[in-house]
Amino acid sequence: MLDIKLVRKDPHAVAEQLARRGFDFDTERFLSLDARRKEADMGSQQLLAERKSASKQIGQLVGQGMSVEDAKAQVNETLARIASDLDRLTEEARAVQAELDDFLAGVPNLLAPGVPDGASEDDNLEQSRWGKPADFDFPVRDHVDIGEALGLLDGDTAARMTGSRFTVLYAGLARLHRALAQFMLDLHTREHGYREVYVPYIVNANALYGTGQLPKFEEDLFRLQGEQDYFLIPTAEVPVTNIGRERIFEADELGDAGLCMVSHTPCFRSEAGSYGRDTRGMIRQHQFEKVELVQLVRPEQSEQALEALTGHAEAVLQRLELPYRKVLLCAGDIGFSARKTYDLEVWLPAQQTYREISSCSSFGDFQARRLQARWRNPETGKPELLHTLNGSGLAVGRTLVAILENYQQADGSVRIPEALRPWMGGAETL
Repeated sequence: MLDIKLVRKDPHAVAEQLARRGFDFDTERFLSLDARRKEADMGSQQLLAERKSASKQIGQLVGQGMSVEDAKAQVNETLARIASDLDRLTEEARAVQAELDDFLAGVPNLLAPGVPDGASEDDNLEQSRWGKPADFDFPVRDHVDIGEALGLLDGDTAARMTGSRFTVLYAGLARLHRALAQFMLDLHTREHGYREVYVPYIVNANALYGTGQLPKFEEDLFRLQGEQDYFLIPTAEVPVTNIGRERIFEADELGDAGLCMVSHTPCFRSEAGSYGRDTRGMIRQHQFEKVELVQLVRPEQSEQALEALTGHAEAVLQRLELPYRKVLLCAGDIGFSARKTYDLEVWLPAQQTYREISSCSSFGDFQARRLQARWRNPETGKPELLHTLNGSGLAVGRTLVAILENYQQADGSVRIPEALRPWMGGAETL
């Protein structure tokens, strides 16, 4: 959520910045709501002052010759009127504040300096490329044909037990999927300094509100039926970032680099609005797995932390020797809560294009304000909002797809990247 003080200071400037995203900030509605809230607050303050003054009038009235009983009766009548008016104004202020909060909850984050203009992914700026796509001397097949021919990937069985956008993996391919997650976790914990965390796969609405999925993106979520109002997580970003919810971290708890956490979880998404897109195979599924990187840092560390986190995700692709490119998302393609985002896109030979495999974002204090995730600045002794960041390090299913396609052989087998072989019992091929 945006800092309301910043919005009040210059709502028209905020509207201009948000227009770069294609978001129409209703300045007049904001000003109207804020004025109503201020008017109700001022009225309440005036009544409180009037109540304090009225309480002192009994002695004055008695001094003017009125009996104690009559003086109390007159003052009590005034106090009763004030109490009634105060209750009315307090409820009005509460209602207006709730309406203002709902309004601001639907407003996206402001962009960081350097985010380019643009309306769609076509306007994203390529930053770099790593690796060279292989030249194949045989017809390239996609991951579905490769996996099905090996008898290791089965979408039909998954469709019968559940529906579309689900997959069953067998034997070596299931093990490779597991090995990828373990390889990523070990790399990030042993070499990149992340602390592994295990988190719930089910969260409440407050957790999703804190990271920005609610209220705007409820249609993308799977909501559970039952006594509790629970949701399946769309990404580990939600529970891991919520570890900082309503907490004040001391400086020594953050250490030099902030809180750096990594978690391997399943992810569940309805894929609303994606009908007809990537319906074949494992590119876009309702259930998939990711190894997620999350950082909670001091504000002055935020920019450097994004570069470091993105580099940690890139390291996975480099160890697996998968060609990829890094792009800076434009204003029209960046996520709701993000200030700045780098996408890593891996090369898929069957599609002859790069496809997203990781999205690494900095959120500033946008999520922390919703979560009230703070740290105590030792220089001032006062709590301040943290900055949050996250990124996939990596999406396991899409990494599996990239390996199947980039490491396919003419005889239908698939070479296992050398970096993964220790997690595959030394096996060299599928």
